[in-house]
Amino acid sequence: MSAITVSPKQRRLGLYFNLLPDDANVRGEESVRFLRLLKAHIGPRMTVVWDRSMTHDRSRVVREFLAANPGITTEKFPGYAPELNPDEGVWTYAKYGRMPNFAPRDTGHLRRKLSYELRRLKGRPDLLASFIEHSELPLAM
Repeated sequence: MSAITVSPKQRRLGLYFNLLPDDANVRGEESVRFLRLLKAHIGPRMTVVWDRSMTHDRSRVVREFLAANPGITTEKFPGYAPELNPDEGVWTYAKYGRMPNFAPRDTGHLRRKLSYELRRLKGRPDLLASFIEHSELPLAM
């Protein structure tokens, strides 16, 4: 899971991510864990824009978390519109820009390499801005 963050006043960009355990699928509980991570780093007030996945605000545990945290609001991308989601650029860049021919020895090797590349990307606000600019979001950087 990952999110590109934009501070509303300074327009400072960030990248937060959390890799799930091997063979794990994203569920509402993981979405809540990720929202808690964001809240701990960003603060209690934020707007989250995400796709219409069942693991987002259609999940009971996510709805309960959001009800208990009224400073967190959510907006949904239109259905079937990955081109609007700048976070898709994070994963495209990691997979095809940084690891196109990477052949890991095992899942641990893959996780270490992916974590390294995502941490590296955190320090590249120019690339994060390009993912936003490449999307069709009406957000000027």
